[in-house]
Amino acid sequence: MEEKRWLTPPGLYKEYNFSEDWQAKARMSKSKSGLPFCKIGRFILYDRYEIDQWIEKHQIRGDRNG
Repeated sequence: MEEKRWLTPPGLYKEYNFSEDWQAKARMSKSKSGLPFCKIGRFILYDRYEIDQWIEKHQIRGDRNG
């Protein structure tokens, strides 16, 4: 089965486990590092590729030496 590129808020929750409440807060954030989304009328969509890049960018790696 082919993955859909665009996800709705429930789809993002199902795929990435980001709650819909958290998604709404992230969309309202004034921070430039907020969750990327597209709004068409009243519909919110998330680009799976942009979400994957956003996750990669926000990884925190621990120091393995310490």
